[in-house]
Amino acid sequence: MGTRRTFSPGMAALAVGGALALSGLFSRRYSPDPTHPDIRDWYDSLEKPSYKPPDPVFGAAWPVLSTLLGIGAYRLMRSSPSPERDAALALAALDIAVMSGWAKVFFGERNITGAAIDSAVLVAGAAGYVERASKVDGVAAALGVPFAAWSLFGGVMTEDLRERNRDLDGRDAGRRPPGRRRPVRSARTQW
Repeated sequence: MGTRRTFSPGMAALAVGGALALSGLFSRRYSPDPTHPDIRDWYDSLEKPSYKPPDPVFGAAWPVLSTLLGIGAYRLMRSSPSPERDAALALAALDIAVMSGWAKVFFGERNITGAAIDSAVLVAGAAGYVERASKVDGVAAALGVPFAAWSLFGGVMTEDLRERNRDLDGRDAGRRPPGRRRPVRSARTQW
């Protein structure tokens, strides 16, 4: 077995940039925007909590937070090899994969319960990343804190959505149970 080394700047950037690009492309497939009207209709049919931020905030927040996490991962890839570094990098990769998977589970499969479980895994992975990264590079760890905090908020909101919409968990908007009213869509409703 050869000696482990730090990643070159180009390889680290390629690995992080590639992972983030693939995540974005995968998640985009399940976006509740006008190009995916069936997803949009289902999302609009959900009863949402009053503390839910405006939909454009979500569209803007995740790429920024993922990029911060990616910068932290880049820094770790450039640091000296250690079990803590390798564990933090594995957790960063897990976080990116789980975050992308949430979009498929929640929007693609309309599985709110599965998305709540996915959210719990994401929160644990994000917290683990911050803890492990802090043993290697304080800046890399700090860059993961906003991702972990937003993941926790998103997890709480996903669970709230699950509680409020048990009758639509795993169902298309068109298969709404009898008696379930469709929310009125206002001009301000955006994902």
